[in-house]
Amino acid sequence: METPPKSDPAPPGRTVGGGEAIWILDFGSQYTQLIARRVRELGVFSRVAPCTVSPGEVDWSAAKGLIFSGGPASVIEAGAPECDPRFFSTDLPKLGICYGLQLYGKTRGGQMTRSQLREFGRARFVRAGDDPLLAGLPESFNVWMSHGDTLTGLPVGMEAIGATSAVPLAAAVDRPNHFWGLQFHPEVEHTEHGRDILKAFLYTICGCRGGWNEGVFIDQAIAAVRGQVGDGHVLLGVSGGVDSAVLAVLLQRAIGDRAHPVFVDTGLLRDAEVHQVQDALLRSGVKVHAVDAAERFLAALSGTTDPEQKRKTIGRVFIEVFESEARRIGHVDFLAQGTLYPDWIESVSVRGPSSVIKSHHNVGGLPEHMKLELVEPLKWLFKDEVRAAGRRLGLPDSVIGRHPFPGPGLAVRILGPVTRPDLDLLRKADSIYLAELRRAGLYDRIWQAFCVLLPIRSVGVMGDERTYERVLGLRAVTSTDGMTADWAELPYDLLKTISNRLINEVPGINRVVYDVSSKPPATIEWE
Repeated sequence: METPPKSDPAPPGRTVGGGEAIWILDFGSQYTQLIARRVRELGVFSRVAPCTVSPGEVDWSAAKGLIFSGGPASVIEAGAPECDPRFFSTDLPKLGICYGLQLYGKTRGGQMTRSQLREFGRARFVRAGDDPLLAGLPESFNVWMSHGDTLTGLPVGMEAIGATSAVPLAAAVDRPNHFWGLQFHPEVEHTEHGRDILKAFLYTICGCRGGWNEGVFIDQAIAAVRGQVGDGHVLLGVSGGVDSAVLAVLLQRAIGDRAHPVFVDTGLLRDAEVHQVQDALLRSGVKVHAVDAAERFLAALSGTTDPEQKRKTIGRVFIEVFESEARRIGHVDFLAQGTLYPDWIESVSVRGPSSVIKSHHNVGGLPEHMKLELVEPLKWLFKDEVRAAGRRLGLPDSVIGRHPFPGPGLAVRILGPVTRPDLDLLRKADSIYLAELRRAGLYDRIWQAFCVLLPIRSVGVMGDERTYERVLGLRAVTSTDGMTADWAELPYDLLKTISNRLINEVPGINRVVYDVSSKPPATIEWE
């Protein structure tokens, strides 16, 4: 097997995805991960790689087709993202979406024009002919546009198969080179029949068989763990989130008592989290050993304010603690982590490390000379796919439905240095916030909700006295997989109740604000 891109670690065997996969080259689009999700929803395994990857870094053994994503740049401008032109010449079927179509057209000698007015939003698409990509669809339907460049002259060998009133070349095909291109985005919900278009590409054009789902993945992951570990023992870091809980059950299914789940109490966890997680996993047949390392983590974080340094410091201390536990257990050569696909995607950039969104402690915080080999069987899944796998593994809803919690814990929800008093304050505030969401019946309808302690003080009045105390931010978002998210429109009466309780019951807080930013452009976490 050839080496895959660094952002997309080698799969646990060539059976991943049932022996077939669609590669997606990312040119920086906010919709790239959505493309990957749509492909998986249609029963075909997908993998994302930065456009800077070389053909020699792709595992072609399972590849059935290529998709070139959209992107925010202009193909006309100098320095715009490109890919190795050999990707455009492969015999595999290829689909270019927006920027992907424009780059193909430019590379092949087509004419590009910078639009005087950027086209964004709904447009009426009219298809021409019965190309396999659009066969069976209505003659016209609504599509979603988002572009500033337009392909106005097709390369030799390419023909138009659809248009809008503003874009005469809204869909095109180069049949000899097995390339199809769309100016609109079939992956978004706003495009009618977008799912049908992607399905036609996967099954009619690429010849995929389908059948990939979380059940198939579980069987393959168990086999992969057994193949990697052999007769060895695996140390598992249980974090309190759904990812590590699913991983704990998966490892037990794979290697039984040779899996050693350890819950490290970093001092950065939510209220009563250690006991809650231990009890929940014990009901699923997994016995977790807890290690109190709070003082060690707090000492290492003392004075640290930079969020990237916080993550890397926490990752380093995690490994030190795990290595100590490995010595206690004896004969441990592997460390299992609940790293997910978004962790890898968000830790790499189409333009290099300078544009990385953030380092995940599972990805970017490991020491170079770590003594334990990593086992990461969930690294191919999105969050909602992990939840589905957990249900198949029999985990209770109390675990499956838990809101995501960052590996670095409350350290990245305290904007500034991490201290014990601030952690205690934030824990109390967080428990009040989540309790009120549950009381209102909204907890399970929200993807993630939490408090952020801001590094500012504001003037307030309590009774007859002026105060100068801390500001607390509230965050609540709705999402499917965490790659994109909208802020949750909580009822005003509920926000009023939460704010009153926080100010009245949490000493040190005199002002509460609510975050109304979506992802993108913001991230879900503040750090």
